[in-house]
Amino acid sequence: MILRPLLVALLALVATPALVATPALAQPLTPDESGQVDKIVADALASTGVPSASVAIVRDGKIVFARAYGDQGPGVAGPASADAKYPIASISKQFTAAAILMLAQEGKLSLDDKVSKWIPGITRGDEISVRQLLSHTAGLQDYWPQDYSFVAMEKPTTPQGIVDRWAKKPLDFEPGTQWQYSNTGYVVAGMIVEKASGTTLLKYLEKKVFKPLGMKPVDQDLAIGKGYPQPTHRFALGPVRPATPAANGWLWAAGELAMSASDLAKWDIARIDRTILAPADWATQETEVKLSDGHGTRYGLGVAVASENGIPAIEHGGEAVGFLSDNIVLRDKRFAVVAIVNADFGDAQGTIADGIIDLFYPVQAPPVAESEDQVRDALARKVFDQLRAGTLDRSLLTEDANYYFDATATADYRDSLSALGDPQSFTATRGPRLRGGFVNRNYSITYAGRKLTAVTYAEPGIAGKFEQFIVMPAN
Repeated sequence: MILRPLLVALLALVATPALVATPALAQPLTPDESGQVDKIVADALASTGVPSASVAIVRDGKIVFARAYGDQGPGVAGPASADAKYPIASISKQFTAAAILMLAQEGKLSLDDKVSKWIPGITRGDEISVRQLLSHTAGLQDYWPQDYSFVAMEKPTTPQGIVDRWAKKPLDFEPGTQWQYSNTGYVVAGMIVEKASGTTLLKYLEKKVFKPLGMKPVDQDLAIGKGYPQPTHRFALGPVRPATPAANGWLWAAGELAMSASDLAKWDIARIDRTILAPADWATQETEVKLSDGHGTRYGLGVAVASENGIPAIEHGGEAVGFLSDNIVLRDKRFAVVAIVNADFGDAQGTIADGIIDLFYPVQAPPVAESEDQVRDALARKVFDQLRAGTLDRSLLTEDANYYFDATATADYRDSLSALGDPQSFTATRGPRLRGGFVNRNYSITYAGRKLTAVTYAEPGIAGKFEQFIVMPAN
């Protein structure tokens, strides 16, 4: 099956969504509500070029909507299937955290245990607690801050391989003093689950969570080929291309699961109803972790603690090579939305999830913060102009970024961006933040009739080289 990058073809695809009727569906949306959801998804796919989406909605604690849209790729025969399993990537972290909470309930470990009790050799493991692993406050450097797979990911790895390369480095900060997203911490947490339970992480979750809830996820490393959506990628505004997943073992406890949107919605219902986990454990997972100085992190144990127009929200996103996902639960309203796409560009999943929440519980968009670093912003604009002209100064890039900008990527950036002419504006969308030892800054690029987003990571300091400079459509 040929991918359809043209917006007209995408609109034709999303105009005929596949509705899967199952006994799990109850109190369906009205025709008008369903039509509005269809339009939200169609607009998001058309504006970004993302090939497909799978969406599930929970209302009044029941799954009331489950549809798939678009082109899921050659592995899925016939129209898009709402039963197709997409990798949910980092949304898996809340399941790893749930396993830890269950083991604590069984008396097999404590959230306050030090990491060294379970896993030897971790830098300052005698000071880092299990709770700090799950809340991203341990100080362990993130092994995958990039939005692309770097060269090492072409070969399989193991949890111990990740630990040996990243968890034995000096900490990025004193445990408990800062918040920094760390996939590394969740790999360590998964290893602790297996030691404490005496079985594999997935077998433990199958027994304790998936089977009781009627969920049928699979290891995302196996969710490739026949029967599974095809991962896709895009270099700037170039053609949508099949993406090559990372080799086995790279996501594991930090993002190990692939499932349908409805399966993830079943977990959301368990969160709403306080089943599977003890109510106190659900509350622990959803409680914002505080830093040692008292500042909040807006993060619990594997979930973000947020607010949607004054309504408390528990949410998380996920990114795997070729896939993006978003999951938001408004427990007070007994409402949840799941949106998963087979593309790692465009943020269609976020636009879909936010649009559906706005449909049922209108929210105000958060204010955009102004840039705090004019020198780095000017350098980012310089690199963007070089990409448009095809004159990339590779001395401004790290080894991994130079690996990413191969001949195909560089040509796609030049050809697609130069055709747009000069941008009307190039503006920082928020201040810098630390991740994986790099500084993340994002930019909004405006042309007549369209907007782009640039997501950058760079080495710290005024002259730091760029580790990532990815340009994509914005909604």
